Amino acid sequence: MRYLSIFKYVYLIFGALFIYRAIEAYQTTGKIHYAYILLAATSIFMFFFRNRFNKKFQDRNNQK
Repeated sequence: MRYLSIFKYVYLIFGALFIYRAIEAYQTTGKIHYAYILLAATSIFMFFFRNRFNKKFQDRNNQK
């Protein structure tokens, strides 16, 4: 289960990558690429969702 706590940081890495790609694509073409922005927002949301879910799961296991 240790890999699940590390894997949530992969979402942040992908979020930063998609933000970088959106900025890079905007600077080269001048068009906003909404797909990159949507993927970045989704990956950052998933980081916070997984973080909260893991914390709730650990709290529930500690109560027993």
